[in-house]
Amino acid sequence: MRAFAELLDRLSLTSSRNAKLTMVRDYLRDTPDPDRGWALAALTGDLSFDAAKPAFIRKAVESRMDPQLFWWSYDYVGDLAEAVSLVWPALPGANREPDLSEVVDGLRSATRAEAQGRIEAWLDALPQARERWALLKLVTGALRVGMTARLAKRAAAEMGGVEPAEIEELWHALHPPYEDLFAWLEGRSEKPSSEHPARFRPVMLAQAIDEAVDFAKLDPADYAAEWKWDGIRVQAAHEGGLRRLYTRTGDDISRTFPDILDALDGQGVIDGELLVIRDGRVAPFADLQQRLNRKAVDAKLMAAFPAAIRAYDLLQDGAEDTRGLPLADRRKRLEAFVARQASPRIDLSPMQPFATWAELTELRANPPPGDPQIAEGLMLKRWDAAYVAGRPKGPWFKWKRDPFLVDAVLMYAQRGHGKRSSFYSDYTFGVWAEDAAGQRSLTPVGKAYFGFTDDELLQIDKFVRDNTVERFGPVRSVRAEPHHGMVFEVAFEGLQRSTRHKSGVAMRFPRISRIRWDKPPGEADELEALERLLVQIEGR
Repeated sequence: MRAFAELLDRLSLTSSRNAKLTMVRDYLRDTPDPDRGWALAALTGDLSFDAAKPAFIRKAVESRMDPQLFWWSYDYVGDLAEAVSLVWPALPGANREPDLSEVVDGLRSATRAEAQGRIEAWLDALPQARERWALLKLVTGALRVGMTARLAKRAAAEMGGVEPAEIEELWHALHPPYEDLFAWLEGRSEKPSSEHPARFRPVMLAQAIDEAVDFAKLDPADYAAEWKWDGIRVQAAHEGGLRRLYTRTGDDISRTFPDILDALDGQGVIDGELLVIRDGRVAPFADLQQRLNRKAVDAKLMAAFPAAIRAYDLLQDGAEDTRGLPLADRRKRLEAFVARQASPRIDLSPMQPFATWAELTELRANPPPGDPQIAEGLMLKRWDAAYVAGRPKGPWFKWKRDPFLVDAVLMYAQRGHGKRSSFYSDYTFGVWAEDAAGQRSLTPVGKAYFGFTDDELLQIDKFVRDNTVERFGPVRSVRAEPHHGMVFEVAFEGLQRSTRHKSGVAMRFPRISRIRWDKPPGEADELEALERLLVQIEGR
């Protein structure tokens, strides 16, 4: 556990992507099997324990110390694993420190009744707070060390001197602790086979376009344009009699969308956007959310929120891998493939003709009526580009529409997690609403926890502490009056009606664009303005 704890500690304190990459690569190179495989599984999110729950950890620590004292400590620290690791009382004569693989094997085989006892025994055996913290992060699955699954896989690729795409291609045929993967990376065995029906293929991603720089260097004749639809990116595979539906990160969501699987007729693999399409029109993203993250769906739900795929690309046509072909050729095959499906649940994302960047700019700013009105923006793809895994610079660009902006007043603040556990970094903000008697008051409309710099975080945190009105556990209400308060300019991607929010509206992807030091709270926006915007969005 010591080496794994040191790795997590260093990752949590390092902001550089390249430095994180080097740390994980060196750890995988220097750590023996199976510990390094379990560590890689934890970093990629492929390791979880059904028998271990955060409630067990809270129950364990409350049995060792005064519960109220622990909750005061937890409230101050803000992170469960960090708080428990610091206050856990030492137990002289405890057993030897466990290995990472010992912990994993112990938790995988434990029943719920056994899990708490095993966690307590390991906490007793680990002498350092850092190691206890790593153990608890592993148990809860919330590492929060700024390491994405893609970056962890890249570190494994660098360790073995192979392309990251090769790791991505193999990943769904591998299982923790990946001993066959490491044997290949170290030249001790042949490359594991990725050939299994309906497997996931690594997706190709786009770079955000820089209008001021990129358009001057790009020839519009080299690029195709299509709408960036507001759903979730998926990959639908039908091979060898098997049908699978994956998210862009490779999560299998087949069980949630049996209606989509039934629509897959021809053998092949398509890349597209999962949407709800009702009466021939794309529904708002909120409708798709009714289908996501469900363990099971019934006929009533499928009828109320009919799912469909709007196809972007063709990765496999029958038995032929088409990813190496130019986009122009793949597009012709995709058109024929979709036509053969003969299902309203699979249609084609249409290309948008344009001759100049000015013409495309006008199209993005003023999309035609119908589905394009609720698209997120445009995608630009080189006609001669192959389909390659990752995010290469140049072949694909995303050009999202400008976000909506609103000036809102800070109302509540909550401490964050990990490195931000000592700061009030999660903010609830509101706009002014007028009641029947004409009285103005603030009503919450959203919550954001990013979009500000570290320096701005310190300024906001100080304002919260200096202007606290009430405390509700880890949450503080903040003084917010017409002439005293903090105003945020909040950017968001969309707006939808909501019965869960007092205001009746919910923002999509809100983030703090800037702090409006120049604006008094009384001049922040009104709820009526958001309601007008919502009507405008719904009328598109």
